[in-house]
Amino acid sequence: MDLSASLQAALTGFLLGLGLIVAIGAQNAFVLRQGLMRRHVLLVTTLCALSDAVLILAGVAGLGSLVARSPVLLTVATLGGAAFLLAYGALAARRALRPDGLTAAPPETQDVGRVVAATLAFTFLNPHVYLDTVVLVGSLSARHTGSARAAFAGGAMTASFLWFYGLGFGARLLAPVFARPAAWRVLDGLIACVMVAIALSLLNAWRTG
Repeated sequence: MDLSASLQAALTGFLLGLGLIVAIGAQNAFVLRQGLMRRHVLLVTTLCALSDAVLILAGVAGLGSLVARSPVLLTVATLGGAAFLLAYGALAARRALRPDGLTAAPPETQDVGRVVAATLAFTFLNPHVYLDTVVLVGSLSARHTGSARAAFAGGAMTASFLWFYGLGFGARLLAPVFARPAAWRVLDGLIACVMVAIALSLLNAWRTG
């Protein structure tokens, strides 16, 4: 076993995974909002990280080439994801426009089933997640063999865990800022814009593709 090759592969996978996931997107915006509200943060971050890990493993195992050759799968994910993002964007816009709806309910009153469903939808109804984790990470992992390939996958998965836990639990550092209702209105307005923009970009890519 070449330890130096494995360490280098792990670092490469970590940097790639971090580069792909650290961006303003629907999933990150959802995790950030849950973290700010301190509602089911451990559940949401763990689901996101584990989902990424499953997709990365699938890509490394060779599923990437299958997804890349399946326009039907990508079409279903694109249209379903766009519809979901538009609906969530509309809800965020409604919260931003209605100050009376900004009063946060106690954490325990938020339905766990809905939180789980939303988390999984943000993950698996986004075709970009398949292109990033399954196709891209999977294809790049082919450059490595044996233990180095496993280390590459481990590095990418580690980046996901660190990012989601850091984002979810680190959001509370912004609590003083979001003690004001106006800050929540701005955040929800931005979330609405992000959701709609991503949905439109998905539809445009599907239409022109």
